[in-house]
Amino acid sequence: MDSLVRLASHGAHGLRDSHAGLPLEILAGLTLLAIAPFVLVMTTSFVRIVVVLSLVRSAIGASSLPPNAVLTGLALVLTFVIMTPTIARMSHDAVDPYARGAISQRVMLTRAFTPLRAFMERQTHAKDIALFNRIAREPVASAESVPPEVLVPAFVVGELRSAFAIGFALYLPFVAIDLAVASILMGLGMFMLSPPIVSLPCKLLLFVMVDGWALVCGGIVSSFR
Repeated sequence: MDSLVRLASHGAHGLRDSHAGLPLEILAGLTLLAIAPFVLVMTTSFVRIVVVLSLVRSAIGASSLPPNAVLTGLALVLTFVIMTPTIARMSHDAVDPYARGAISQRVMLTRAFTPLRAFMERQTHAKDIALFNRIAREPVASAESVPPEVLVPAFVVGELRSAFAIGFALYLPFVAIDLAVASILMGLGMFMLSPPIVSLPCKLLLFVMVDGWALVCGGIVSSFR
């Protein structure tokens, strides 16, 4: 009888422990879902892509076309294309074993970050890592030991630099069209006609003739290492 009582008591304690662990797992899952957009923006190719697409729209002069939803959707699709090898490795090394119950959640997060770290390190410049390493005041022995609080901002700064460099190169043809149209209108004495009214159709025609969106998307994808 005593053994049955002890067995029942042990089972009750195990049931309470499992129920106590379940809310923690749900809370951790909800937390991961909440920070997923932040992770997408700060640790993938999304930053460079959406900034370049926004600069192209600004260079054309159509401030609201394409709409933000279209640019964001296109940036997400290109991000998925670029990040597919990294996502596949994360799924193979971390998500699938965790789904089978072979590893814990902590090990899953560590394994999932490893392919993401490799992608960010390929895009990040050493000077940016050194800058944020000085800001964080943390000694780094090697590139593999760079902490996330140093690697992530260094990666984002490098992405912004690359995006602005690409945007500058894309801006030049449209600026040349604006200057040419303004000079022609001034030479014809048409001071009352606003140059953007004439230059916008010219820029749209040029962009369509060279298949601009395909060139921009292809150039962005090829800019990643």
